[in-house]
Amino acid sequence: MQAKTIAFLAAPEGVEQIELLEPWKAVKQAGGTPRLISTAPGSIQGFNHLDKGDVFAVDATVDEVSAADFDVLVLPGGVANPDLLRTIPQAVSFVRAFFDNGKPVAAICHAPWTLIEADVVRNRTLTSWPSLQTDLRNAGATWVDKELVVDTEAPSTLITSRKPDDLKAFCQALTDTIT
Repeated sequence: MQAKTIAFLAAPEGVEQIELLEPWKAVKQAGGTPRLISTAPGSIQGFNHLDKGDVFAVDATVDEVSAADFDVLVLPGGVANPDLLRTIPQAVSFVRAFFDNGKPVAAICHAPWTLIEADVVRNRTLTSWPSLQTDLRNAGATWVDKELVVDTEAPSTLITSRKPDDLKAFCQALTDTIT
């Protein structure tokens, strides 16, 4: 993964901290450069389920970067994080651009809500937190209950997992896909 730059997109509040930190650590250990992208400058607030966690400095906003600046996109979950991201047109466009450019995207837990808004799940197979299955099916996806799904259908590889318990498989697929 030498010289690969990976965008981690998170809203100012509501990101599930472990779903941000574990893939971040895996990217760094594999030699990649993770960058935290958000919808506002400053910092984001991590959460441990419903409890506030740590605060993380934002590297850039979606208005300051483009998909062309990165090799891969990671979308951590948490309930509030993707729910907020899907309401911000610049964030949705940023996500869609990774698919338009054929770049890998990895999404865990509730993060596929943002993928639905970006209209990139139709005819794709993926997993998520179980409560999203109806939303994903209604958006044209095939939802499965597995710890990891790697859909290599063009235009881009899509890696999805259901929850924090799936992080080991998720992180391994992420690093395998981009090395």
